[in-house]
Parts: sequence; structure tokens; C-alpha cells
Amino acid sequence: MGTLDYYAAIARLAPAGLARSAVRRVQGVARQALYRRRERADEVQLLQSYGAADGAELVELALGQRTSRIWCEASQRPSVLAALGAVPGGVERARARARAALRQEWDIFGTVVAFGEGRPVDWSLDPGSGHRYPVEPVERMSLAATGRDPKYPWVMGRLDSVVALGQGYWVETEADTRSRLARGFVSQVLDFLQANPLGHGVHWTCAMEVALRAANLAQALVMFSDAPEVARPEFVVPVLSALADHTAWVEAHLEDRGAVPNNHLVSNYVGLLVTGLLFPELPGAAQQLSLSVGGLREQMETQVHLEGTSFEGSIPYHRLSVELFTLAYVVARGAGVPMGPRYESRLRRMFHAVRAWCSEQGLAPQIGDNDSGRVFPLREREDNAHGYLVGLGAALFGDAGLGGGELVDEAAWLLGRAGQSRFAALASAPAPVSVSFPEGGFHILRGDGVVITVSAGKQGQGGVGGHSHNDKLSFELHLDGRPVIVDPGTGTYTREPATRNWFRSTAAHNTVQVDGEEQAPLDTARLFALPEEARARVVAFLPGKSVDRLLVRHDGYRRLAAPVGIERTFRLDRGERALAGRDRFVGTGRHDVVGRFHLPDEQARVVAPQVQVLSRAGRVMEEPVSFEPLVVELGPEGAPLAWVVLEQGLTARLVPSRYSPGYGRVVPSLAVEFRGQVTPPAWLRWVVVFR
Repeated sequence: MGTLDYYAAIARLAPAGLARSAVRRVQGVARQALYRRRERADEVQLLQSYGAADGAELVELALGQRTSRIWCEASQRPSVLAALGAVPGGVERARARARAALRQEWDIFGTVVAFGEGRPVDWSLDPGSGHRYPVEPVERMSLAATGRDPKYPWVMGRLDSVVALGQGYWVETEADTRSRLARGFVSQVLDFLQANPLGHGVHWTCAMEVALRAANLAQALVMFSDAPEVARPEFVVPVLSALADHTAWVEAHLEDRGAVPNNHLVSNYVGLLVTGLLFPELPGAAQQLSLSVGGLREQMETQVHLEGTSFEGSIPYHRLSVELFTLAYVVARGAGVPMGPRYESRLRRMFHAVRAWCSEQGLAPQIGDNDSGRVFPLREREDNAHGYLVGLGAALFGDAGLGGGELVDEAAWLLGRAGQSRFAALASAPAPVSVSFPEGGFHILRGDGVVITVSAGKQGQGGVGGHSHNDKLSFELHLDGRPVIVDPGTGTYTREPATRNWFRSTAAHNTVQVDGEEQAPLDTARLFALPEEARARVVAFLPGKSVDRLLVRHDGYRRLAAPVGIERTFRLDRGERALAGRDRFVGTGRHDVVGRFHLPDEQARVVAPQVQVLSRAGRVMEEPVSFEPLVVELGPEGAPLAWVVLEQGLTARLVPSRYSPGYGRVVPSLAVEFRGQVTPPAWLRWVVVFR
């Protein structure tokens, strides 16, 4: 797809968005012109803003006279520690996080780097490639370069680590240890500010990162507000100046210029909101608070469907959106700033959506992009572990539909005893049931330890598809909490464009491919765009007491010289513990088709099945079918998890594949592949029988 074709596609999808984008670009130019004329927030300006006579009084006004009830205030520490004591292992995890932060150790997408306590950090390092980004004006920097990835240094530069130090400071009782953590906080913050001057280097290239760094720095500063090592003018003045510089930069560089703004803009507003509510006397804070509250209310309705799913078209990005909107809500509520009933209502539904697709082990399917992004720097979580959000939502709202399980670390830290009480008052909610989210494009069939998540809907981000894949009619299968047939994930973004595009491709998903073509044209030069072409949708969703039936369709191949549409029927039979699938081709011509089921590992083999496997496969089908005598057995040898059974004439083979369980990590795996030629109308039928 060429540039002209690309913009023509965007214009078809979001014509009003393009017009608004043009207006926002003009506004952005004006904001940056004003920004260039601003005076930086030096000590004199801070003294005026706070009405302080000198640095000592400024410290007292900024840190010593605090009245809000935001979670990170020192006044909230007893409440937080009481709740954390009710979370098994919560205190120990906080101590471990603080120790790692004191060592200046980061786990960056599976690569661990450590610089040592009190030593300078190589903030510009991309540990994946060894490249060091130059500390030069951002206007001269180019991030899109094969072989390097700015997301790696961004993990360090977001300063989640200073909140981890604050956690340790709160849970520790020994004076020397608390003092050591406070000194570590001072040292790390000053090192970062010195190494990354305003507007220079990789850490100023993305307003999202600047905003979230400001939020983390502001929260951590408040957590340490009673530490003598911190409450000193020679530290507080440069940090408050830096916070003012960060928020002014974000305000001037709002990421609202695209045809369809996304989670980056929400992050901008969250950073402005958190910093402004914690330090409302900062220069520009009043205007930034008004901007962020209004912006967050607007984006909640723009970026979250009424059903509660994120508009990103990605389940991992739904987690990021939940954390963003929740942090804003929690901080605003603690400061007495209402976000409004419509904001709260959609946020509640976002938590319910997470519960709908998480397995019993709290794992979510990996549909769409997964950059392992999070906002809460409170506990380490696996890349696809989303279940903790259900417990957080239960404690946040006292919502009976989210009750059950254990209180989670995030709820204890953000909500304290009040959240613990709301959580404890809830009875366990009934088990999740099958549900369809037509706006988000996710459809869940589940029961008795089985969770099947099907992708069939519009491309995310209003059709732009920045985090969408060619995964229409694809599915993930989890059995007893374990992923068995998977979406292979994301791999990487800009470091390896070829890898990025393979993980977005039709061949990388559990669907059928026709004549070697993509469901929607994949412009290999546009790594964050996949405009709507397939027009996937639900034809019928029929949940039942023992059998669920889902019929989905896409028209991505109707653009071929011999057009063909594809319908896939899923039939989950909980009694037989099996999933029957039928791929129906409607159109003209003769076509080569390939179906694939991707696995998370290399544990699979072609075997002669036991008689009952074929018998169960036959009973779950809606019509008589003859099957191939060999099946693919999935899972460990001797302890299989499932069997893939194909109708006669479709021969299965195992082919090498790749699986990315989280951003930056790729491991070898296998895929079950079957091929055939069809002349529509025609059908291909298959069954997955569960252990």
C-alpha cells in the first residue's frame, strides 16, 4: 500500500478524524511556540508559586504541609501497610522490589541490567543491541532505526524504580535501612536529571514516557516526604523544577495529532493529572489539571467502547488502558476531584471485560499487539497475567460481579484499608460465562476449565489498526488456565521490521490463509498501521447450557481476482469437552488454502489416537464427518492436553514457528498446519478434543 493509498484508506475510515488532526496540528504548533517562549521553573519562580521566602520554607510548604488523601501521601502509610499485611507475600515483594531498585537493576523485556548502588546509570543504553542514544536535542534524533529499540532505555527512564524505593521505605522499620533507601532515591533522581537535560536524548523523544516519568517521580517524592535525606532544598528545588519542566513539555507536545489519538494521549493526561494534583502549586499546574481532567473524560468515551473494551483492538493494550484510567481515577478521588459517572461506569466495565476473558489462572489471550506495557510500578507481573485487575476492580468499586480470589498488591497500595474492606465484604461472584464483545471484536466461549477467545471485529483505533493484526477468525485456547493454542504475540516493534511484520501476518495466526495472500494488505513500511479491509464480524452468537455456537465471517479475500468470503463456525461442546470448527468458503474460482494452529512450545507429535478421541470428535460435529486416522497430540508426551483431529483429506503436519510470550522475547515453537484446494462452495472441518 503506497502513501496515497494509505491516506485514502484512513480518509475512508475516519474522515472527521483527519480534519480534527489537521486542527490539532495547528494547535500543537501554537503550543510549542508558546513553550519556547516560557521561562523555566527556577528557584525564584518556585518560591513565588509557593509563596515561600526561601528554600527551607519551600520544602516545608511542598512536602511538610500536605492535606490530600492520595494513596502515596505519608498520612496513608498506616492504611496501606495494614492492607498490605493481608496480602500473602505483599511485604516481601515490596522489599525485593526496593532491593533491586537500590542495586539499580532492571529486568528489561527479559534482559537484566544492573549498575550498582549509588553508581551512575547508563540511561541512554539499549541493552538489547548495545547502542547508546546520543544526548542531543530531540529535534535531531531519529528513533526509527533497524537494530535498535528505544523502548529498552525507556523502561529505565520511566523511573518506576523510584516508586519501588518508596515502597521499601514504607515497609521497612529499621532506621538505617530507611535512610539508605532515601539516599538511593536522591542519588538516582539527581543522576537521571543530570544525565538527561530537558529536551535532550532518548528520554525526551516520547511525551508518553515524559508524562509517566513525571507521575512516578511525583508519587515517589511524596512517599519520601518525611525523609530527612529528601526534605532538603538542594534536592527538592531541582526536583520540583524538573516536574514543572516535564509537565510543560507534555502540555506542549500532546500526542493528539494523529487521525485517531490513542493510549499515548491518555498517558499524557494521566501524567499531567497526577503531577498537578500532588503539586498543585507548580507553575502551570492549574491549567494542566483542567486540560487533563477534561481530556481524560473525553478519551474515556472515545477510547473505551460502551461494552467496556478498549478501542485499541488489542487485549494486552486493554490492560494498559485499564491501569491508565484507574491511576487517574484513584488519584483524582484521593484529591476530591470527581471524574464523573460516565467515566466511572466505563471503567467498571473494563474490569468486567478482563474477567470475561481471563483463564482460571488469571492469564489473558494475546490478541493484537503486546508490548508488555504497564503503568502501576507496584508489583512485577507476567506479560499475560491480567487477573489481578479483577481483584483491583473489586476493591476499587465493591462490585459484586468481581468478587472472589485474594486481595492483590495493587489494591493494597492504591486503596489501603478502605479497599481491603470493600473487597472483604464481597462474596465470590458466579463463574464467568460465554460472552461476545462486538465492538472490541473479542468473543469468548468458556466453561469447565475451557476458555476460547475469538478475534472477529473491526481493526482497532477506529480502523487505523495501529496495534491490530491480520488475525480475523483466529482464536486462542486455554485449558485449565494454561495456553494450549496461542496467538504467537508481537516479538518486537522497530528493532526488526521483518519480525514485526511476520507477527502481524495472517500466517502467524490460527486462521485460514487463501492463495498465500494477507487478509488485509500489510504495508511493510508502516509498522503501526493496518487499515480495515477484512470487515470481520459476528454472524451469530448462540450460547447454550452445554453447547455454545459462534459463527464469524470476514471478506478480506473478496478483493482477489476470484473473490471468496470465509465463514468460520466454532462449536464448543462442554459435555464432550471438544471444540468443532468448520471453515466455509463462499465465492468463485479454485483456491489454495492453509490452516494453522500455533502452539506455545515444541511439545506436539503426530500419533494414532485412542478410539475415544475420534468418537468424541465425531459426536461434537453437527453433521457426519470422516476423519484422518492420525491426529496431532498437544502437550507433554505421556500427559497430553488436547488432540487436533482433521476431516479426511486434510493431512496435518508440524512446522517450525515462533512464539513471543512478551515483548522482546521470541522462543521456538511449532504450528499445526493443514493444506488443501477448494472450489467454493466448500468446507474444511476440524476438531480439538480436550483431555
